[in-house]
Amino acid sequence: MSILNQIEFLNYLDSGNFFLMAGPCVVENEEITFQTAEAIKKITDKHRVPFIFKASYKKANRSKLDSFSGIGDLKALKILSEIRNKYKVPIVTDIHSVEEAKLAADYVDVLQIPAFLCRQTELLIAAAKTNKVVNIKKGQFVSPESMNFAAQKVVESGNTKVFLTERGTTFGYQDLVVDFRGIPTMRSFGFPVVMDVTHSLQQPNQTAGVTGGKPEQIETIARAAIVVGADGLFMETHPDPSKALSDGANMLRLDLLEGLIERLVKIKQTINSL
Repeated sequence: MSILNQIEFLNYLDSGNFFLMAGPCVVENEEITFQTAEAIKKITDKHRVPFIFKASYKKANRSKLDSFSGIGDLKALKILSEIRNKYKVPIVTDIHSVEEAKLAADYVDVLQIPAFLCRQTELLIAAAKTNKVVNIKKGQFVSPESMNFAAQKVVESGNTKVFLTERGTTFGYQDLVVDFRGIPTMRSFGFPVVMDVTHSLQQPNQTAGVTGGKPEQIETIARAAIVVGADGLFMETHPDPSKALSDGANMLRLDLLEGLIERLVKIKQTINSL
């Protein structure tokens, strides 16, 4: 049974705080995944931030053939399920095909549609039919206005539990820029909007074939997102990003998370009091 059922889904959106989707980019092994989940759970419980644990069970979109893509689908999914059961937190993971939607739905609570796949109709329909929450990331090439059509594919397939996630827009070949006007625009469609803080700071298409990033700007993006009304924040974090097997260049170091969350909660409280 999904932890994030319809009632709890609504509670996440009515907590008076932003919710947090956070964890390592991908399931690297059991130790790091559990260590990260436990640390974030303690922080979010302390600061009363609703928490959805994030880790991809596989990474299908890699620049190079030899880039790390996962430890095996079922092995990774079982680790995520164990985290859900132990820490009583919902889980979000990426899917890339109709078959993966059916597979992952047995283990997680939120199915995430990667940005490059946000217009794939069959994938959106398959995710919708699992009755899980569907988090659709805005493509780097898509306007905020166009994301309403992606969301409606899910709704018209019988599932109203939809998040829309901003993750930056292509700015030249090797950089992204965040247009914060997109957050209120997508919220106007009636769906909760999440700011993917860390992926918005990626520097893709580097000549080395490994994505770069600007993690020093994480707090800047997160603060601005809260101010303009984001319902949730998404950020990848790792005990040692320099040793992470995927997307380490733009991840937040785990020991920096609590201070950041504490400051963001104060900003949210100030916004609520206005």
